[in-house]
Amino acid sequence: MDKAKEAAEVAAALERLFSLTRWLSPAGLSLTSAATLASLERIGPSRLTALAAREGVTQPAMTQLIARMEQVGLVERAADPDDGRVVRVQITDAGRDLLAGRRAARADRISGLLAMLSPADRDALIAALPAMNALAGTRPDDQ
Repeated sequence: MDKAKEAAEVAAALERLFSLTRWLSPAGLSLTSAATLASLERIGPSRLTALAAREGVTQPAMTQLIARMEQVGLVERAADPDDGRVVRVQITDAGRDLLAGRRAARADRISGLLAMLSPADRDALIAALPAMNALAGTRPDDQ
């Protein structure tokens, strides 16, 4: 298979996986909110502009999203230790707990789906995890 066809096949599979992820995710939190919380958990406190760029939304949209999440205690704003004029957003313990609950709910749902696969397909998925994680980690803003 040539590289263009491989890339198209991977892109199509990722689209289907994204649809599956939406279905697996519990209601009550938008995917952008969940992705933003997960980014804050993974990379630590961040500026609003950096979060907006990372999640592919405008700065005004991210500002509104952070304000809503701050109202319910999922994130908090704090002064940057290097520059007191700069505000950084960080996840709270409540935000971490919410993410953990969502991950557990998804794991429960996917467990049932995995049980429907053949042992060979399950083994292939497990074997592909390092490659999937490597692909997910190639975003330049993760460096």
